[in-house]
Amino acid sequence: MKTAARKNEMNMTEGNLFKKILLFSLPIIFSGILQLLYSAADLVVCGKFGSDHSVGAISATNSLTNLIIQLFMGLSVGANVLMARCFGANLQEKGQRIVYTSMIMSAFMGVILGIFGAVCSGYFLVWMSTPDDVIALSTLYLRIYFCGVPFLLIYNFGASLLRAVGDTKRPFYFLAISGVFNVAFNLLFVIVFKMDVAGVALGTVISQAIAAVCVIVCLMKNKGFFHFSFKEMRFYKGEALEIIRVGLPAGLQGAIFSLSNVLIQSSVNSLGSSTMDGNGAACSIEGFVYVTMNSVAQACIAFVSANFGAMKWRNIKKSVMYSVIYVCIFGITVGGLATVLGKFLLSVYIDDAEAISVGYSRLIVICLTYFLCGLMDVMAYAVRGIGYSLVPTIVSLCGACGFRILWVYTVFPVDAMHSLQGLSVSYPISWFLTFAVHLVVFIILFIRKRRYFNSVKEAEDSEIIEESVEENN
Repeated sequence: MKTAARKNEMNMTEGNLFKKILLFSLPIIFSGILQLLYSAADLVVCGKFGSDHSVGAISATNSLTNLIIQLFMGLSVGANVLMARCFGANLQEKGQRIVYTSMIMSAFMGVILGIFGAVCSGYFLVWMSTPDDVIALSTLYLRIYFCGVPFLLIYNFGASLLRAVGDTKRPFYFLAISGVFNVAFNLLFVIVFKMDVAGVALGTVISQAIAAVCVIVCLMKNKGFFHFSFKEMRFYKGEALEIIRVGLPAGLQGAIFSLSNVLIQSSVNSLGSSTMDGNGAACSIEGFVYVTMNSVAQACIAFVSANFGAMKWRNIKKSVMYSVIYVCIFGITVGGLATVLGKFLLSVYIDDAEAISVGYSRLIVICLTYFLCGLMDVMAYAVRGIGYSLVPTIVSLCGACGFRILWVYTVFPVDAMHSLQGLSVSYPISWFLTFAVHLVVFIILFIRKRRYFNSVKEAEDSEIIEESVEENN
């Protein structure tokens, strides 16, 4: 029976895993949707009440912010994996050290990253060939946005720790609270104070700060598997190195994925402002499809890691299989719905008919095949969950990033493919190739890992029997 102190936690190693994965995923889905609503609110408010091309100015920054932030956000994956293993193996003292180390790392990295991004954002936008009619607005938006990066990292690290023990509801509640403030500040700053992109950036920063404060208070009051206290806070080198070892490859993968998207965004920029507007709105809509699948991938890594810590091999296979089923259901259903309603949804963001037409050409390609991306993420996360962090990174970099970069420099320049839709085709192809390799890799490494630990257990059992025989003699 659960105690009151652990009512928000979930036992991920026993019971009906099919049901538990769904219950675990749903709050993460809602959390991801709320986070996307931050960006969507920025685009919608600016598109309806801001200056010309303010939507394009904000969308031009997305791939750049992802590139810079993903490297550090990947470390929160490391914290999540290690905490889930500790939870599955009931290593509470080690889990406590991971909490303190994670929160110190998030605050330190957030400050460094915020300063770096604010100073260098203008130079990066020039490098990306951002058009002259939007670059000033994009630079202003980025400089304010990066001021909120420390809060963003603190929230995400804290939320990853809570999710590692099955608590996905409270991170969602915190985003719901901050989301209300985000929309309210957007409307106030843009409509009333006429601050345009600066207003939506400032609203985002304030809402991120609110979410960070909520998660810190939650960790301080948590009385379950772990808690947080400023008085007891200490940096543990061993745990930090483990977090880096597991999380850095994931961060590098995310950063290089974003680099390929920066190159694609640069190609989009070369197609003109209308294409940028349509692409930005389409990307925002696609994000809602992606979070439904990525939430399942996050559930997969938590369940696989917890069962790996508990050495329950059959549950690991079940967790991966159930995650694959859910990601296909969510991806095909939500992706199909986004395609059917595509033109209407795009019109919510932008009014330009040409931009809507261009954006819809991207939606058709991406949303109908997005479940392949979900499958790719699930298998990559499953491999990380059984203790291999570098391998999925190498596979993803070669299969997805390398392929997209090759596409940009070889296929895209061809006249017949020189369009937004021509660029978009590279995504589903890269997703399928990478998923297929991840699947083969997982099967091989899972069998190897299981045989190794079973042989170790047999050796230990044999040694115990021999000692017992000797004692009896």
